[in-house]
Amino acid sequence: MSKRTISWAAALRELKADRAVRCSVREERLRTTAGLRGAPALAMSVWRGRSGRRYVVVVQPLDSLDLVAEHAAVILAVARDEHGQASVAAARACEDGDPGFLGWLAACAALGARELHAYRLAESKSERAEVAADLGGPTAHSAAGVA
Repeated sequence: MSKRTISWAAALRELKADRAVRCSVREERLRTTAGLRGAPALAMSVWRGRSGRRYVVVVQPLDSLDLVAEHAAVILAVARDEHGQASVAAARACEDGDPGFLGWLAACAALGARELHAYRLAESKSERAEVAADLGGPTAHSAAGVA
């Protein structure tokens, strides 16, 4: 039997580096059923933020103008490449009736976004800002950066 010495400090550094690589913002697609008891299926997806947290979102077309008319949400403007791989073009923490939403939407279209992904489970303004920061990918623009 051989005795092997493990450098715990080196092993922990390796694990942290691996986690940092794995925790880039990315979409993890969901499969939904065609309908539940006659109701049409919602187009849904899941995003994993830099923190490793998962966020279930509802997918809508880019021209959903009334998306934040009545309910606050974190909105992701999403572009897809030719292989269907999604990337966040911009992220915005929106309040009810956000007055800057339409201008932001136009700027997102110019960046190549074709879909809006809405996360509505954040209850407070600060929580929405936190989620938007977690999901705003390395190339994503903030709410203030794209207006």
